[in-house]
Amino acid sequence: MGGDFDLVQHAKSSGKGLSYYDEETKEHIVPYIIEPSAGVERTALAVLCDAYDEDVADGEARVLLHLHPSIAPIKVAVLPLSRKETLTPLAKEVYTELRQQWMTSYDEAQSIGRRYRRQDEIGTPFCVTIDFESLEDKQVTIR
Repeated sequence: MGGDFDLVQHAKSSGKGLSYYDEETKEHIVPYIIEPSAGVERTALAVLCDAYDEDVADGEARVLLHLHPSIAPIKVAVLPLSRKETLTPLAKEVYTELRQQWMTSYDEAQSIGRRYRRQDEIGTPFCVTIDFESLEDKQVTIR
């Protein structure tokens, strides 16, 4: 709410009264100004502030971004458990299939824990992990 400051100042500088005369109370009233505003920037900031979280584990702070799946830029990440050549073909196959439907990320750099953490930081709602059992039973872990 903007209050009556703007109208009072304008009335002083212009010399014109900007008040409303109330017949019942017999007094002049300067109305308050309501200044609503909206914009993409404010909405985006509100969403990011709401989704932002920090977690402390083993004395180390980590950033988490809890985005709703409908607004997360990357919907799913495919993460092979390791960079072993035996896991890569199945992981790439799953990645290729998923990217036909959703914005998908593929990551095999560093440890699986660091890769999960990276996805948590950018708000990826789902991670599909391909492990050695996946080669046999064609099942994956979804986190």
